[in-house]
Amino acid sequence: MGRKKPSRREVKDWLWGYGMVAPLVAGLAVFYFYPFVQSIYMSFTKTGAFNRSTWNGISNYVELFGDETFWQSLKNTLVYVVMTVPVGILLSIVMAGLLNSKIKGTSFYRTVYFLPSVTMAAAISLVWRWIYNGDYGLLNVILNFFGIKGISWLTNPNTVMIAIGIVGIWCSCGYNTIILLAGLQGISSNYYEAASIDGAGPWYVFWKITFPLLSPTIFFVMVTSLINGLKTFDMVYMMVPTASPVYKEAQTVVMYFYRNAFEYGNKGYASSIAVVMFALIMLITVFQMRFQKKWVIYD
Repeated sequence: MGRKKPSRREVKDWLWGYGMVAPLVAGLAVFYFYPFVQSIYMSFTKTGAFNRSTWNGISNYVELFGDETFWQSLKNTLVYVVMTVPVGILLSIVMAGLLNSKIKGTSFYRTVYFLPSVTMAAAISLVWRWIYNGDYGLLNVILNFFGIKGISWLTNPNTVMIAIGIVGIWCSCGYNTIILLAGLQGISSNYYEAASIDGAGPWYVFWKITFPLLSPTIFFVMVTSLINGLKTFDMVYMMVPTASPVYKEAQTVVMYFYRNAFEYGNKGYASSIAVVMFALIMLITVFQMRFQKKWVIYD
């Protein structure tokens, strides 16, 4: 039996569908796929005089894996991720739970929590640089008021990543809270009513009802938070200038990529950094996708 020939109406619907999708596909091809392929190619080249590139084989990767500065920047990035992601998600769950309860001013608090997410990173960084200032910063003023000697938070190698991590948590909590709040509001009240009839306590309800049903949203927030943490750049770049004595202890991988690409003009080496980071993020994401089957419950 031959295949049925599509009607004119079906063909028209297909054309409309492809026409609507075409601009998005073209944008992805021009601004994402082509630069990605070009970066892979450039990672095997060396940029010389007048921005001319010559084939360099795997020399960039050999140099990269022996580069102490790269490994230090990767360590800084991972420390930042480990500090900000778990704490940020935990605080976001708590705030989402509070906003989901019957309290007055929920809309106001929701707006306040979300403000850091819509504020420019440059403005946030400048404000927090003033707060952390070792001489006249607001944080040290408060500490001195209670008799605690303040320190230079952004020039001390032992505190610089902690200070940056606090800002990262503060910036990400608002967005994550809104996403988790939407997940909480999507849970049917029937589950809680049944648990209340059975005499279940709040802790039991959270672990047996709320957390399992919220796990897909938590997983989404965890994946996006990890990716954003590994790509962190602008906030650290603004808060810790290159002349800082602790720049080495605060430099992230993306900052190192930026310096090689736009300050040193070594685009081939910078491309190899970008490719390695892409591979690392992809590896972590694949691991998360496989691991999520053990704890994420899709209703």
